[in-house]
Amino acid sequence: MHSRNNFSPMLIASLLAVSSLPAMAQETQEAFQSCLSRLQPSAQRAGVQPDTFKRNMDGVQADFTLLEKLNYQPEFKLPIWDYLSGLVDDERVSDGLAGLQRHAEVLKRIEAKYEVDAATVVAVWGVESNYGRITGKYPLVQALGTLACFGRRQSYFQGEFYAALRILQRGDIAPERLNGSWAGAFGHTQFMPQTYERLAVDFDGDGRRDLVDNSDDALASTANFLHKGGWRNGLPWGVEVKLPAGFDSNQAGRKNKRAVSDWVSSGLTLVDGRPLNASGIANDEKAGLLMLAGSNGPVFLATKNFDVIYGYNAAESYGLAIAHLSDRLRGGGAFKTAWPTDDPGISRAERRELQTLLAAKRHDIGEIDGMLGEKSRAAIKIEQARLGQTVNGRGGLKILQALRAGQ
Repeated sequence: MHSRNNFSPMLIASLLAVSSLPAMAQETQEAFQSCLSRLQPSAQRAGVQPDTFKRNMDGVQADFTLLEKLNYQPEFKLPIWDYLSGLVDDERVSDGLAGLQRHAEVLKRIEAKYEVDAATVVAVWGVESNYGRITGKYPLVQALGTLACFGRRQSYFQGEFYAALRILQRGDIAPERLNGSWAGAFGHTQFMPQTYERLAVDFDGDGRRDLVDNSDDALASTANFLHKGGWRNGLPWGVEVKLPAGFDSNQAGRKNKRAVSDWVSSGLTLVDGRPLNASGIANDEKAGLLMLAGSNGPVFLATKNFDVIYGYNAAESYGLAIAHLSDRLRGGGAFKTAWPTDDPGISRAERRELQTLLAAKRHDIGEIDGMLGEKSRAAIKIEQARLGQTVNGRGGLKILQALRAGQ
């Protein structure tokens, strides 16, 4: 989140388990210790007291498995229909509706203070950590210390490393609780440490900004982030639209914003054929066309509020997941236009079903968890080859339906 290289914790949780890089020579861990020694003075200049640095880094070793993960960005490698099918499914909608009800009182106060609607805040929570269920297992000082010393963007990660140490120094979060994604995002809504320092809030007034064990603080901090990003309550993030025949797709692009009245003149309508002004977006509002699968897939007219969501983790696929989940939490349905594929993505429940069917065929797929990791994909390849399907290890509707049919 927040300039964190486009990593989404929910997707990271479902990635192939990355094996360790080739065994590192002892001097590489020594190089890590040498790097920490070099960083300590600049950490001190950044407000990290020497005893804080020593107490939290003594005995810590680099985790070199992170360097492979650093170069894997799932939002840009997965087909958009696979990406969204796992992030916005009936299960996540149901859990989100329960969360809206359970936290209704605090969400009402959050909206009153930060002017961000509850559905949007809860949608971020759902996509970022599955409502607090998957917040990450990596000790932040180890992960960020490693990335501050090795790999790409070391200067960026050094800033986050120092911020994590300052968080521990202030005592807002206990060291054993400051765990998160391998890239450094933590808590219910996956703030990076520097973002935490700028925008986290102590909403319940207990004197601590705790995004790990306090969902009230986390939800309010998320609303504060969106508010500071320019969120306008009441303005839809966007709407699904229908393009006129012969539309020039060069006009598309989220940043190529024009007044809604201009889009009306260009022949755009809502996807069901109604005029754009039926969407609740004013004619003078600026909006851009979002096409994540070309003109044959779902197309959206996206407003400034979509840009605010995009700022949470800079990937349009990620932004669409948040936006779509928020609409589902308001009672909206699936997109009207199908994705341009003959093998649609499947939900997490369907992924668990697929794993169960693979296990029944005596494949070793590990835990049946809806996360199609290395073992599941290896089994899928075997079954795809047997069935004469394209062998790519992808868990889509075709392989699921074939196995359901007992093939």
